[in-house]
Amino acid sequence: MAKIVNVTARAVVSYGVNPISRFLLRIGVTPNAVTVAGTVGVLFGAWLGSQGELLWGTIVVTAFALTDALDGTMARMRGRGGHFGALLDSSMDRIADGAVFGAVVYYMASEGNPYGGLVAALVCLVGGQVVSYVKARAQSLGLNADVGIAERLERLLILGVGGLLGSAGLEWGLPAALWVLAVLSVITVFQRLIHASKSDNPSAEPPAPVGAAPIPPARDVR
Repeated sequence: MAKIVNVTARAVVSYGVNPISRFLLRIGVTPNAVTVAGTVGVLFGAWLGSQGELLWGTIVVTAFALTDALDGTMARMRGRGGHFGALLDSSMDRIADGAVFGAVVYYMASEGNPYGGLVAALVCLVGGQVVSYVKARAQSLGLNADVGIAERLERLLILGVGGLLGSAGLEWGLPAALWVLAVLSVITVFQRLIHASKSDNPSAEPPAPVGAAPIPPARDVR
């Protein structure tokens, strides 16, 4: 599911992302600047959501989350990647995700925790970070954990649907989306752990230190 959504989404947005990426590069904007700007925008959207502005919060977060595709495209177009760019991108994603789900936790607590939404939001907050950590740690150990039913894109989409339902006056909408996401996040953690265990080869040589390998890093770990 995750890979299908990712491939489909990239095919759709590429028509808009590629021209914008070329324009930004042409006027001197760097991928790292786009990464930071996108995170600042997501933080603002998260704040809106925490104040009960679910519709505008969802719109702003979604709009600025698209920069996750924009900065990566810009980096590929420049043809030269860097380890710091990958580190910055992943770090900003973790900050953005933490802010978004932290805002949801705050909002659900202020609403009196309807349908156990606060508990689900806490599971999503922790689960999302663990999902990303398992993959990053597995890669650093030379293992493969590139699987999962709920990667970052899926998590944001599900949360966005819940935010739209909540903004439409459906009190159960956001909690329901959070419970679905909580379950999928836990499943994804175990999917990655199991997949990584199957890729473990004790006889293989340990991965080379960062900076020694000629292979350019990806800009994100989801």
